[in-house]
Amino acid sequence: MSSSPFLNFIRSELRLRGYSLKTEKSYLYWIKYFIRYHQLKHPTNMGSEEVRDFLSFLAVERNVAINTQKVALNALAFLYNKLLDQPLGDLSFQHAKQGRRLPIVLSPSEIQKILTNLNERDHLIFSLLYGSGLRISECLRIRIQDINLEQGSLAVRCSKGNKDRTTILSRKLTESINKQKINVHKIQQEDNSKGYGPSLPFALGRKYPNAFRQFSWMFLFPSTSICPHPITGELCRHHLHDSVPRKVLKKSVHAAHILDKRVNCHTFRHSFATHLLMAGRDIRTVQELLGHNDVSTTQIYTHVIGEHFAGTSSPIDQLL
Repeated sequence: MSSSPFLNFIRSELRLRGYSLKTEKSYLYWIKYFIRYHQLKHPTNMGSEEVRDFLSFLAVERNVAINTQKVALNALAFLYNKLLDQPLGDLSFQHAKQGRRLPIVLSPSEIQKILTNLNERDHLIFSLLYGSGLRISECLRIRIQDINLEQGSLAVRCSKGNKDRTTILSRKLTESINKQKINVHKIQQEDNSKGYGPSLPFALGRKYPNAFRQFSWMFLFPSTSICPHPITGELCRHHLHDSVPRKVLKKSVHAAHILDKRVNCHTFRHSFATHLLMAGRDIRTVQELLGHNDVSTTQIYTHVIGEHFAGTSSPIDQLL
């Protein structure tokens, strides 16, 4: 089914409209799932009733998470509302309400224990997650040109919502970053001698044929192997796959004997925000560093520290 003209049409439309490859993969997955669920009926012969039936199946039979339901609905809404010009209208489908979940946060000492069990490259990855408040995908997509050691800043490109932002970069990571850059430069020189280099965004490779030879386009954390570019098919070196640091983290958490918390890569971003607010930083500044559209999203971290507003303390503290 993956090579069908219809799915190729959807894929080309997603790329034409600038959707990320991650979104493309997700949307195609749910559209194929929807078609298979309805015994391979063509979507043009179905509509809102079949979509509602499919979403109910996911919620009741498969018991998928609320956010998973939303992604499936977004994929089908894109298909019908934007491609097939068959608006779904009111589906009369209510998502289950998701209560507020407080994020898991590590203490500084717990983070230190985890970092001590890592090699240089992985130590730098998790130092950036915690020190700059990055998502794991944002960290692995860092290119050399995004790093500004002099200003202590880091450019985050095409993050969630296809937005760019600038966040802080600890100058204490300068030595580690410079060491990693030396390793990366050696990898690039070897790749260039064979006629390939880092994977480049969109059509940049066609516009600038020699861009792959520029060190600025190299990923700070390149993959250990060569692969075909997902769009052009040309051999290139992509960034490290996120499964690598996830596996490393699991071992390090176990070695640090942190057994009472469910720790993942995103926990370091949660800890970054919480510790900044505990130190009295302005919530608007933290919002900007995290790249949140709405400050209400950032306010969840004030509940983690038990204070409605960052820096607020009980008035009795002044007397006792």
